[in-house]
Amino acid sequence: MITRSSALLQRPDPETKPLPVQARWQTQLAGAIRDPLELCRRLGLDEAWQDGAEAGHALFEVRVPEAYLSRIRPGDPADPLLRQVLPLGEEALPTPGYVADPLAEAEHTPAPGLIHKYAGRVLLIASPACAVNCRYCFRRHFPYEENAPSRAQWDESLEHIRRDTTIHEAILSGGDPLAASDRQLGWLVERLEAIPHIKRLRLHTRLPVVIPNRIDEALLGWLSATRLQKVMVLHINHANEIDDAVVGACERLKAAGVTLLNQSVLLQGVNDDADTLATLSERLFEAGILPYYLHVLDPVAGAAHFDVGDDEARALVEGLRERLPGFLMPRLVREVPGEASKTPL
Repeated sequence: MITRSSALLQRPDPETKPLPVQARWQTQLAGAIRDPLELCRRLGLDEAWQDGAEAGHALFEVRVPEAYLSRIRPGDPADPLLRQVLPLGEEALPTPGYVADPLAEAEHTPAPGLIHKYAGRVLLIASPACAVNCRYCFRRHFPYEENAPSRAQWDESLEHIRRDTTIHEAILSGGDPLAASDRQLGWLVERLEAIPHIKRLRLHTRLPVVIPNRIDEALLGWLSATRLQKVMVLHINHANEIDDAVVGACERLKAAGVTLLNQSVLLQGVNDDADTLATLSERLFEAGILPYYLHVLDPVAGAAHFDVGDDEARALVEGLRERLPGFLMPRLVREVPGEASKTPL
């Protein structure tokens, strides 16, 4: 489980051996780097980055699995993948308007682990854990300890869904839903598909990207067996995140009848130029993934250094239109608490 308090930092063992990126996904998940100093050492970063990494880690713990680490350029603190996972001292700077719950999710939680904000669909926190801790995460302060139901407690959430016949889609989120075991996920999906008015199952996940081995036979088994239409929304911000292993994972998902979409977050120093975004859309489509949303940053405390202003965001999208066909254009949106849907910009 992701904890929100800092553990005592220990200096990394210089003899620490990396896990093979073909190890079982559970082994990679358990063996993810959780020490900011080890992350700096493994990537050959100058010692000047260590104090900031420790300070940011104290607010939101670092977590980087080996398969993702292998795609980061050593010795380059500006690498767009490293920017997403490296803690910085800037995270401690208070910024007006940046808060712990930027989407006011606490106001839309009728049962433990259940968020019901939009008509026709509900979101279930299927796992409090993530394979990677993205520094801009809008749930970096989320009270997972209050939203991690046991099987018995899931009955309350499932009953909420049964009573509301206007709900047609169940969204598994987290954390990352695929950090849960296949046994647990299969159990939950069986109960959802037993509700007659549920038509679609959507999963919001980063695990096929950061640990592609997660897409194994056990997962494909329960996914293939469900009567529900299956949509998986991946979260990829830069083309460098898509290697051959990720493409292979996507091919296995598509063969199981899963529709693949992608949502990105517009992040300063990661993807805040039209050429980078165009390359991302092209690479996504080559991997069988359709661009879906391009989110502006949710104003979560600790992430203000990633912000790209609205005017700049609109200009980037206009530049993107000049480079891409319409079906490769993600929709630029913001999530506004209380609104009936995402708000186009």
